[in-house]
Amino acid sequence: MKIEEDAGVAVLNRLRRAQGQLAGVISMIEAGRDCKDVVTQLAAVSRALDRAGFKIVASGMRQCLTESEDGTPPMTEQELEKLFLALA
Repeated sequence: MKIEEDAGVAVLNRLRRAQGQLAGVISMIEAGRDCKDVVTQLAAVSRALDRAGFKIVASGMRQCLTESEDGTPPMTEQELEKLFLALA
């Protein structure tokens, strides 16, 4: 499945933001910051990754439900459900 260009830009932006947030969490731990602050930032990283994953799945739904240009068969309902559950 290829991610649509507009969705790809949004996903990459979210992943870069998450990467920066994760670097911040690592720095916070190394600096001995308060547990509450670290967990709050870690939760933000998790949400950013979830949003990126949901964007990928949402943008690919149309492609997943139809045969691709290279002849790849469409995904089954069970395969789509598994993708969603992987993000849950």
